[in-house]
Order: sequence, then C-alpha cells, then structure tokens
Amino acid sequence: MTGLVFTTTISCGNDFLDEPKPTDQVTDATIYGSVEGATAYMAGIVRRTRGQYTNVDTGNLGSMFFARTVKGNDIIQASSWFRFDYDNDNREPTYRRTVFTWQFPYDIIGKLNVFIKGVNNSTSLSAADKDYLLGQAYAFRGFMYFQLSMEFQHTYTYDKTLPAPPIYTDITTEGKPMSTQEEMYKFILSDLTTAVNIASSARIDKSYFNKESAAAVLAQVHQVMGNWADASKYAKIAYGNNVATALDATAYRNGFNDMNANKEWLLASPQSEDQSAYYWTAPFAFIDHTTTSYYATYINADFVSKFSNTDVRNLFVASSTITNPADFRRYTTSKFKFNFGSDVPLIRTAEMILIDAEALARTPGKEAEAHDLLYALQKNRDANAVKSTNTGAALIDEILLERRKELYAENGVEWFDAKRLRKGITRTGNHRIFKNLSADDKRFFLKVPQSEIDANESIDDTVNKDR
Repeated sequence: MTGLVFTTTISCGNDFLDEPKPTDQVTDATIYGSVEGATAYMAGIVRRTRGQYTNVDTGNLGSMFFARTVKGNDIIQASSWFRFDYDNDNREPTYRRTVFTWQFPYDIIGKLNVFIKGVNNSTSLSAADKDYLLGQAYAFRGFMYFQLSMEFQHTYTYDKTLPAPPIYTDITTEGKPMSTQEEMYKFILSDLTTAVNIASSARIDKSYFNKESAAAVLAQVHQVMGNWADASKYAKIAYGNNVATALDATAYRNGFNDMNANKEWLLASPQSEDQSAYYWTAPFAFIDHTTTSYYATYINADFVSKFSNTDVRNLFVASSTITNPADFRRYTTSKFKFNFGSDVPLIRTAEMILIDAEALARTPGKEAEAHDLLYALQKNRDANAVKSTNTGAALIDEILLERRKELYAENGVEWFDAKRLRKGITRTGNHRIFKNLSADDKRFFLKVPQSEIDANESIDDTVNKDR
C-alpha cells in the first residue's frame, strides 16, 4: 500500500502523468508547499485511472464499468475481450479480472492516502487550500472504496456483517484484515460526506472530483443502502435540482466522446490523441462498429424494442447483411464514437435525476413529484413522450427501465440495479449465451485474489469459503 510520488507535464490544458520519480528527489515540501504542487501530484493519480493498467480488458475505470455492463441482458458481447465477463464466469481468485479489480482501486487509494497525509501535514497551505485539495481526495477515495464494496461482496442490504475488503487510511506496507460491509459503508459515507462539505465546485476539468461529483457518488451510495431521503438530497446537489438546465438532448447524438461538449457529464475519464489508452478504451473500442476497433459489442433486440422512433437515445443500427432476428449481431449502436481522444463518461446528471425520481417514488407522499421528474427527463429525450400513470411497483419498474435506456453501456447500470435491489438478470432476445443471474447470485461479486491471500498474513484461504 505504499505510494509513489509523481510529477506532471502540462499540455493542451490537461495534466498527464510522466514517469514516477524517486521519493528522495521530490520532497513533501515541494509537493505540498503550494496548491500547484499538490495539484500536480493529484494529476498523476487521476491519470493513473484512465491509462493502461494491465491488459485490454483490465485497463482503467472504464474497464471496470464495462465488465459490469456485459453481465446483463441489454448488451451482447462477442467472443472477444470481456467474453468471460459476459459469460458470468470470471470471478475465481487467480483470474485477471479479480486481481485487477482488487489491485487497481487499492493502487489509487494508496496514492490518495499519501496525498491526504501530505496536505494535512503541510504548513504552507492555507485552510481554504487544504479544503479544496482534500475535498477532491476524500471524494476520490470514497469512490474507490465504493467500487471495492460493490465488487467483492453481496450488496449492503443483504447482510452488512459479511466480510468486505480491508480499509487503509494511512501509508503502510502491512496488510490489514477484512472489514465488514457495515464498517466499509460507514467509512465511505464519512469520506464522501466530508468531501461534499468542504469541496469546491471549481476544478481543472471533469476528471477531477468537485462538490457536485462527490455528491453524485454519495447519492449512489445512499441508493444502494436504501436511504432514500439522503439519496434524493445528494442527487439534487449533483444535478442542480433543475432538469431544464441539467440536460441537453441535442448533445446525445454527438458521439458521446467529448466531456466539454456535454454539460450533462459530472465525472469523466478524458483521453487525448497523444495521451490515450488507445484500444484499451471501454466502451468505445468495443462498441463502435464504424471505425477500426474490435467490433465486439452488440445490442439485444429486446432492448432495442423498448425505444420509440422519436427518442434521441434510439441510436441503434440494424445490420443490412444480418437479417436473422435470432443472430446476436443484428443490432449495433452509434451512441459511442471511438477515436484515440474519446472521453469516457463515468457519471452524468441524467443518472442523478433518475436517482432522485426513484427516491421520491419510494417515499410516501412523494409519488407525484417522482412522476413529474421522470416525465421531465422523458420529455427532454422524446418530444412525443407521454406522462406515466404508473404507481407503486410499476412506477419503480418504469424508472429502472429508464435508467437502462439512459445509461446503457456507460457504467453497468443494469448490473448495479439488479445487485443493489437483490434481483436477478434474465437474458432474453437474441443473446449469444443465455446464462442468467439469480437474485443474490454469488456471481454478482468476485472472490478475494489469491495474490492478496498469499501476501497478507491477516487474510487466509477461508475468506473465499462459501463464496
């Protein structure tokens, strides 16, 4: 869990990671003596999340989210990269997916712990400067621990006493024992709440956390926990509590690859032509069939049928050569336009609006507000949308479907919702492999990597018993 010190160069308005420098050559006084120095260190951490980590399907944050995406019903993956995730058979302790999903967040967390300690111990930074920097770091760390909690155990509401990944808050080389989901979520809430309270809305670009993006993650966490009042509260902070100013339907058809051209993006992994993850960029390199890529990702015909012809999100393309409706290659999408500079969306305002709508729908006396909010988004996406008359469970189901329609292939929303709500995923339509996930299926989470068990004396083989 030790962290390296990084320096950066600044080019074309973006900060990118250069080579790691020995810690004896760049002192804490240099890094944490100014906001600029600390920001350069943070730029290195941010760059780490969007680069090339270990392999094509284990490259960065986008890889983690796309692995979730292909486990569901809406997306079909060819026998290419991510095929084992699509097969729901990629969770054993020695597998690359498992090792990456454990090591990658902890790599980032270790560097954030170095950063947090350095900022807190600085005698040069003002209190306001420390809040600006620590707001980013606490949000970032809470976000990474949230990913670990989702990937390595049943959802929080299943049994909060179950083992969860270890919690590290300081610089250490000593392995810690597993925590519990209760301890993990208490820690995540602390980090993210602190971040929202002290963070600024200002930031260098959308790859850095600020007050609104920290609130967005906090809304997701409360959504998983079933804390609907808080989910609504923080979702509103994230999207600004004004649907009209939070959405831009016209930007939906522009290739979904430019964070600066789309005001809906709250958090992103930017790329540039000369500082790119190249063909490791998920979902773009896999889902775009109009340029040189893997041509690996297709859309379930049943999912396509859920979109009206006037919905701006209906970007599906029926093959002119494959006319058999049962062929998994029948439909693709033009939602994502791939080039080496394609920015990757991680969190958008539309997701926050739908979190708010779900929270209101689950709150007694708030169903009418949920209807209004849902319709506002639907009308923005489809000029011919008709306001729903659904109530109760039917309204919840409509909101969940809207989440899938809005966020498909972006962040694994279908998997996320099925897991947190303890529902299964049943494959229909023209899938290549019909392998379903039952409610509370163990395949919703990964086993602890054997490499961690071997290296950490506080964790032994029994941790994977019954997993």
